[in-house]
Amino acid sequence: MILQNKVVFLTDADNETGRAIVRKMIEAGAHMILNSPSGGRSLSNELSRMSEAGLQAIVVQIDLCKSAVVAEMLQLAEQKIGAVDVFIHNSKFIHRASIEACEEDDFMSSLSDNAKSAFICTQAVGKQMMQKQTGKIIYVSSIHAEKPTGSAFAFSASKGAVKMLSKEAALVLGRFGISVNTIEFGPVEGDNELFQSSLSTLYNDYEYKVPNAILGTHEDLAELILFLSSDDARYINGADIRLDGGFLLHYMNFKMKRP
Repeated sequence: MILQNKVVFLTDADNETGRAIVRKMIEAGAHMILNSPSGGRSLSNELSRMSEAGLQAIVVQIDLCKSAVVAEMLQLAEQKIGAVDVFIHNSKFIHRASIEACEEDDFMSSLSDNAKSAFICTQAVGKQMMQKQTGKIIYVSSIHAEKPTGSAFAFSASKGAVKMLSKEAALVLGRFGISVNTIEFGPVEGDNELFQSSLSTLYNDYEYKVPNAILGTHEDLAELILFLSSDDARYINGADIRLDGGFLLHYMNFKMKRP
């Protein structure tokens, strides 16, 4: 168990990505702080598995954009299970709107949920990690930090902000033995509907734009996160790792690998 006795803090543990990460961390033997919008209801199976494995879980339902709230939660969690060793930012708020029609409040909500929460939590866990002179910070980002969606521009803008936040954090926190990296996650099943666009053809026949014509899964993402959380990844810092099977490399539709 490569993360035995380590403490992992995961934002938005309820979504499909979050649950896959929790399952992988159980295999690795980690204790967890889980921010759950459902208050743990969506994690009943995963929480039962943690209990059976003798692992501790602290389930919280807090506003990650309020620094005082996050700091207080981490202080209480440290008293119960220890300081955070691995922080995984998994927030993914998508509001479908074009740039000319998006309301200001919706744009700010995207920035807050996807980017401000990353800053607030990084600042808080960074202080704990600096005292220990070690730690891992991983942002689950998106290929849309690089390429427009044509349908949800605020999501792209927020993930672009996280991309540069990670660079600045890697430069500063790296001096204290803390690694900071992002994963630019590519298409999974259902993303063609999620990012349906009248402007972009990116997701038309999207599964065949992966060179091997096999979409990735949330489990693939969790596997990479586990690696970045481990000591095996000690020399990876400030990296953007694109996990998309080569999707963004494809531009020759007539050469797609069709059945």
